Amino acid sequence: MPKLTLHAASALFAFGTMALPAAASGWSPCPGFERGAADQHNTVFFSPYTYHWRYSEEHKNVVLLGLQRHLPNDRSCGISVFSNSFGQPSLYAFTGWTWPQLSQRNPNWYASVTAGILYGYVEPFEDKVPLNVRGFSPAVIPAIGYRLSDRTAAEVHILGTAALMFGVSRRF
Repeated sequence: MPKLTLHAASALFAFGTMALPAAASGWSPCPGFERGAADQHNTVFFSPYTYHWRYSEEHKNVVLLGLQRHLPNDRSCGISVFSNSFGQPSLYAFTGWTWPQLSQRNPNWYASVTAGILYGYVEPFEDKVPLNVRGFSPAVIPAIGYRLSDRTAAEVHILGTAALMFGVSRRF
C-alpha cells in the first residue's frame, strides 16, 4: 500500500472517530452536508506554489489538491492532500466559514477560514507544526480570495508563521 494511502486512511479514521460523538450529540461540523440544498456547490483547489517566510535547504516544493463542499450559511467542509514542506505526503480534513463579499466597492474579494485536523508532519519533522501528536495536529488556516469569474478564483492561504500558499479554485 503506498504511503499516501496509509496517511490518508489514518487521518480519515481519526477525523471519523472525532465526528462520531459530535453526530450523536446532534452537532455537526458540516451542517447541511447531507441535505443537498440548491445553494450548495463544490470547488476544487490547486496550489502549485508556497512561499516560505524563511529559507531552508530542507524545504521542498509544496503541491496541494483539495476538494471543498460549500454549504448553506456560508459554511464548508473539505479535504486536501498535499506534499508538505519536507516532501512528506500529508492530509488536511476541515470545516470552515466564508465571508463572500469583503467590500461593497469590489464584491469579488472574499475571505475564509478553515479549522481541522492536519496529518503528515512525522519524524524527523514532527516539531515543525505545533501540538503535533504522532503526526496529527490541529490547524486553522485563513485565506483571502478574488473571483476571476463566476467559477474561478485566485486565493492566498496564510499558513501561520511558516508560509503563504498561492492557488486557484474552480467551482463545479
